[in-house]
Amino acid sequence: MNAFGKWLAGLRRFGQRLEEAFLCLLLVSMILLACLQIVLRGLFGGGLLWAEPLLRYLVLWSGMFGAAVATRAGRHIALDLVSYLVPAGMKSWLNLLIHLFSSLVLAALTWAAVIFVRNEAEFGGTSLLSIPAWAWNLVFPLAFSLMTYRFLAAGVADILAIAGKSSARPS
Repeated sequence: MNAFGKWLAGLRRFGQRLEEAFLCLLLVSMILLACLQIVLRGLFGGGLLWAEPLLRYLVLWSGMFGAAVATRAGRHIALDLVSYLVPAGMKSWLNLLIHLFSSLVLAALTWAAVIFVRNEAEFGGTSLLSIPAWAWNLVFPLAFSLMTYRFLAAGVADILAIAGKSSARPS
């Protein structure tokens, strides 16, 4: 592996660690905030007014970025009944088709999310903790674009694997 390849691999590992650290931070924040709410309700008969909506946003962010991590690991939800029915030689083509279709769907979702956030920025107000509503909704274009990238990368890997198999065949 050349120096650029090593640099890219290091950058990929750094991004993965950053993503996992972010998810851990979200999870710890949710646990601490929920426990604080329980204690405040038990001792003082009430909690923080902003805690419940913040917990909902934290669950949303952790779910969306959790889906992106699952996509990276190839552990996303998949309906793979067809993969059991196709011959072994067609599985790589089926994976390519699935990855490309998933990329297209996620690219459309990314575009719709960008439009949604742009509209929120233009017409929406402030939401929680005086933070604009659009900022809380940034999770949608961020996570969808990350998943789009990952499915595209899987599709490129499928193409390279198919090309490698076809060039390895004797003529």
